[in-house]
Amino acid sequence: MLRARPNVLITRHRLRLVMAQAGVDRSNVPEAERVLLLPADPTGRRHRCAERLASACGVEVGVIVSDSFGRPWRLGTTNVAIGAAGVPALWDRRGETDRERRVLETTQVAWADAVAAAAGLAMGEAAEGTPAVLVRGLRLALPPQPARTLLRPLDEDMFR
Repeated sequence: MLRARPNVLITRHRLRLVMAQAGVDRSNVPEAERVLLLPADPTGRRHRCAERLASACGVEVGVIVSDSFGRPWRLGTTNVAIGAAGVPALWDRRGETDRERRVLETTQVAWADAVAAAAGLAMGEAAEGTPAVLVRGLRLALPPQPARTLLRPLDEDMFR
């Protein structure tokens, strides 16, 4: 627990995600089950899902396991990648130049998070009931990276 106020918890999850509401969800969970937690192993889950899809479809696909994510200092939720297989998670653009030929010094694109956020719009957050989305046409010539690549190093943690 990093911070707490009425109706808001800011926590660092065991997966090292810093988030509002601790990754605990009661929405869309049957009454008999009390809450839904983040998967214990999103890394293994994404690889198993990618293998099953490749076997069923005959093609290799990238898989992003995502969850709606309450962000500290922001209202609303957006989907973020908590697991990724066969896709780049982070696009490091430092060293490239912008339109004015200035060198980018800090630009790193959370590519897997951006794809997860777009898919989240299609899946919905309430009674839509769409558990997965097929996103086509995205190409980024970078090697696959795990979603943990998106986590800020602990030595840059401003909460500790």
